[in-house]
Formats: sequence, C-alpha cells, structure tokens
Amino acid sequence: MSRVFAYCRVSTTDQTTQNQSLEIQSAGFAIQPHRLIEESISGSVAAKERPGFNKLIERLEAGDVLVVTKLDRLGRNAMDVRATVEHLSDSGVRVHCLALGGVDLTSSAGKMTMQVIAAVAEFERDLLIERTQAGISRAKAAGKQFGRPPALNAEARADVVKRLAAGSNVSELAREFKTTRQTIMRIREAALKSPQYENTVHSSGE
Repeated sequence: MSRVFAYCRVSTTDQTTQNQSLEIQSAGFAIQPHRLIEESISGSVAAKERPGFNKLIERLEAGDVLVVTKLDRLGRNAMDVRATVEHLSDSGVRVHCLALGGVDLTSSAGKMTMQVIAAVAEFERDLLIERTQAGISRAKAAGKQFGRPPALNAEARADVVKRLAAGSNVSELAREFKTTRQTIMRIREAALKSPQYENTVHSSGE
C-alpha cells in the first residue's frame, strides 16, 4: 500500500501551514502526522536547499505519494519545479498538486502539464541569460572590471618591474610586497613582453 506524504511550506515563522494541511485533507488525502512535513522558509530558496524538504526526499521511496497544495512548494521557479518533479518521478514517487486539480504530475496528464512547465522553464532560463548578458554589457560600457582584482595595484606593479630591472629577485619581492612568487613572476612575464623592459628585466634572477 502506498504511503502518502504531504509537504506544507510558509515563508515566515508568523504564518501557519494549518490551512494547507486542511486543504489536503479536504481533498481526500489521509496524512498521518509523522508524514506531514511542515517548513517555514522563503519560496525564493531552491527546493534542494530547503532542510525540511531534503529530509522528506530522503524518506520517500518508490510507490510513495507526495501531496502539495501549490507548485511553489516544489521549487522557487519553473526550472526548479521541473527538476524536483523529474527527480521524484525517477525515484518512483507520484506527485499530486491540488492547485492543478489534484493531478498526478508523474502521470500521462501530469506529464503534459510538466511539458508546459518545461516550456516556461526554458523561457525563464533564456530570459535570465539575456538579462545577465545585457547587465554585463552595460557594466562593461560603464567601465566596470570583471574577474579577480589584481593582487597589486598599478603603482606597486610598476615598482616591482623597476626592482626586477635593478636585480631584485622574485622571492625577495614577494616577501616585501606581501604577495606570492607567482604574482611577481606574472608581473615579470608581462614586463618581458613589453619592448620598454625587454633588455633590462630579462637579466634579473630569482
């Protein structure tokens, strides 16, 4: 006989999951108290990052049924919901969502619903990529630098190059400038590629 679990979530601790559990019972699902998982956590948190939901996933076995009142109980957006349902389906767990008429999302009818969700997830992903790329382009146009900032500023790098040209070794400079030998060597390599320092820096030792 299938075990039936319910997952109820609210966003803040001053809210209650009582209405959700009553809605599930009214829909004809008899949930034993130890199989009712309640959690207070923001809906913006991915399903896999919710402690209560993760513990529930660990308890579910093939043939079990999971009931939720709304799709947002299964993830923070369409992409997350899709991934969660697919994971549960692969594990042999049936998922019923009351907001969708109690349809089993792992059934034939439910899979049609998931196809729509998948399309929305694809749209969300494309939109996110587009917005991210647009944001990066705007930031670059405004002069924002990306990537790890240099270990030494321009003035310090110029000083390192002069010291290298004067004969200071890499280890000595790394200690003095409180950085790594690799950083000093990268500065030296960059200087070696510059015609201005090619002859003077090339003779410096480590």
